[in-house]
Amino acid sequence: MTVSPLKEPQVQDKSTIQQAPLSAEELRNMNAYWRAANYLSVGQIYLFKNPLLKEPLKLEHIKPRLLGHWGTTPGLNFIYVHLNRVIKRDDLNVIYITGPGHGGPGLVANTYLEGTYSEFYPNISQDAEGMKKLFKQFSFPGGIPSHVAPETPGSINEGGELGYCLSHAYGAAFDNPDLIVACVVGDGEAETGALAASWHSNKFLNPVRDGAVLPILHLNGYKIANPTLLSRISHEDLENLFLGYGYKPYFVEGSDPEKVHQIMAATLDTAIAEIKAIQHDARANGAKSLPRWPMIIMRTPKGWTGPKEVDGKKTEDFWRSHQVPFSEMASKPEHLKLLEDWMKSYKPEELFDENGKLIDELAELAPVGDRRMGANPHANGGLLLRDLKMPDFQDYAVDVSKPGSTVAEATRVMGKFLRDIMKRNKHNFRLMGPDETASNRLDSVFETTNRAWMEEIYSYDDHLSADGHVMEILSEHTCQGWLEGYLLTGRHGLFSCYEAFIHIVDSMFNQHAKWLKTTRHIPWRRPIASLNYLLTSHVWRQDHNGFSHQDPGFIDHVVNKKASVVRVYLPPDANTLLSVTDHCLRSRNYVNLIIAGKQPALQYLNIDDAIKHCTEGLGIWGWASNDQGVEPDVVMACAGDIPTMETLAAADFLRQHLPDIKIRVVNVVDLMTLQPPTEHPHGISDFDYAALFTPDKPIIFAFHGYPWVIHRLTYRRPNHDNLHVRGYKEEGTTTTPFDMCVLNQIDRYSLADDVLDRIHRFKYERAHVKQLIHDKLIEHKLYVREHGDDMPEIRNWKWTGGSGVDKTHSQDNGSPSQEGAEGTAKSRS
Repeated sequence: MTVSPLKEPQVQDKSTIQQAPLSAEELRNMNAYWRAANYLSVGQIYLFKNPLLKEPLKLEHIKPRLLGHWGTTPGLNFIYVHLNRVIKRDDLNVIYITGPGHGGPGLVANTYLEGTYSEFYPNISQDAEGMKKLFKQFSFPGGIPSHVAPETPGSINEGGELGYCLSHAYGAAFDNPDLIVACVVGDGEAETGALAASWHSNKFLNPVRDGAVLPILHLNGYKIANPTLLSRISHEDLENLFLGYGYKPYFVEGSDPEKVHQIMAATLDTAIAEIKAIQHDARANGAKSLPRWPMIIMRTPKGWTGPKEVDGKKTEDFWRSHQVPFSEMASKPEHLKLLEDWMKSYKPEELFDENGKLIDELAELAPVGDRRMGANPHANGGLLLRDLKMPDFQDYAVDVSKPGSTVAEATRVMGKFLRDIMKRNKHNFRLMGPDETASNRLDSVFETTNRAWMEEIYSYDDHLSADGHVMEILSEHTCQGWLEGYLLTGRHGLFSCYEAFIHIVDSMFNQHAKWLKTTRHIPWRRPIASLNYLLTSHVWRQDHNGFSHQDPGFIDHVVNKKASVVRVYLPPDANTLLSVTDHCLRSRNYVNLIIAGKQPALQYLNIDDAIKHCTEGLGIWGWASNDQGVEPDVVMACAGDIPTMETLAAADFLRQHLPDIKIRVVNVVDLMTLQPPTEHPHGISDFDYAALFTPDKPIIFAFHGYPWVIHRLTYRRPNHDNLHVRGYKEEGTTTTPFDMCVLNQIDRYSLADDVLDRIHRFKYERAHVKQLIHDKLIEHKLYVREHGDDMPEIRNWKWTGGSGVDKTHSQDNGSPSQEGAEGTAKSRS
């Protein structure tokens, strides 16, 4: 085996454009501004005192803990100053999204230089004292994070959230015709699957009604300890890759600042001119085909302008510059001198005046007012947010004259409501989903809009057009990224997905929830529209697809987050789904999780009672209970559409065979009401909880998800020792709908059996009923294996109230009447 000898890379400048548009003065000033940003970036990582180095650097001036990321920062600073130039020259509306978000020192530095930072944080003034505070706060207790974060002006992308910057950028550009989103993609982040899929977002960007995204792939060669893939493939392969993605790539390469400044200026001029030309042509003549949008591939050294070597080891243009290039300041005094030389190489005395303020000649390079990228209102989307124009959801209600007798498809009803929301909000609302809008029964929206599509359309294609507002791509990451970018820039939307596969975006949900939690404590961040999930095709109706499609665990993931941010709704029928949807689309600064089935199912509440029930969040279903005026023998609780049906069927069965049994049925639509009010603002008091669930009676709770979620939410509640929860317990296969319930013991017979095990006053009668239950389960098992379907008595079951005949429709929810339709929007915010 022959091993190739190790060799140093031969740097070849293959920049696409070699023009030099900058005058000598422009070049000098832009380079000086870049030096200032770099100086401030290094200072944030290292310095505790002595911000302008007016005295020799001492150990006492250095932070005790050195944290931060230097390697990507000079490149981010370089791009920022060049964007400033074209923004100011052309009066452009630009926001800056950084994928390598651990380059936080650079974004803080640039917003400080342009004045935005001091406007948001007056204590961080543009003088020596303010600079000292700027340096100290970075990665310091009581200060700011080391990455781009909600605290950073101009940011909508959480630092370190690798893989999502480009989908966020496109989400921000949709329906923002005057906005240009400059999006820096790190070459480490470019290795993630989420980022790889999001390059295809250009196929959905319509130059007539959308803004533009300028991707800038920043190749600096290394991740934390390894080379990056895209930095090592050949120039030709890299170019062909992005040509294949549909972009027009321009290369900016080099390490000599003066040369690279000229190349970058010329390239950015070309890219902006092409963006304007594409938009002008499309807006004058229509979007006839997918444009080839420009992008920039910038190859510069990692840790550019930093120490070339530390302790004899390569640092600049290598992974050692990724984070803090050197530390051990106390044990290695030579490092102190190295830091001082490094910082002085930027010549701060030429950049800042005696008071520490950026000199006027350089300050004039930044745009002014809202054109500064740190002050652009699109990066604080709540400033631009406008309420949706909402139709009255009651107009879409299913007519329910008797509970448990009418059949409807809940999400199909919701689809009609969404159709008219989209009709009234053509530039302010988008529906995202991974190729499942029709599958999830939301296809009524296609009566008013199409799927967005900029590629070729065949004559037989279904509902594709350049001006569509339904966004479908088979990448949950991209769907969520689009929606987050859309929401963060002041618009509204909803993400529908199969329940089992929403886990793909677990990390994205985490970061968005953390963003919302943090922004609640930042006064200048305005509330944005909530992130709304609709999970359907859920665990209890994925019997045909089998075990791989059966997972309700996203609920567990959501309830881990702060109560100030998350809401979980399990509407049992179409009318409650309408009420919940209306409420969620009106809400602000939450993540709302809605779980609802799409298959034909029984309907229980008329619209008035649905509003009352959703406003309260939970309540006794009087029409399904027979304990009025007496003590119940058991409380049968339920949350979720299938658990609700099985609970009602179990109560029906028990009342037929034990006519004297007293059953209270409690339905939970807002899961967080189960927590104490000290834990969640929707939680009901212990007094009200005990009134509903009794102080001492058995509680059989049928739950949509994993049983321990209910125990976790109620473990401090009265009567918890008598709580028995049935839910999904990882038993699934390709089988019938009812057999899925039987496998996990949330079926009507298993629930009835649980009741009989916990009620002792029927000690003689229950043996006969239990025998019937066991016989029914055996009968079921034999039937489904012979016929491949559930027994007719299961398939055709409707509520009879325990007597074999329909009961009078009494919709007492066990709660006082609310304000009606407006109540659901106002309550439990």
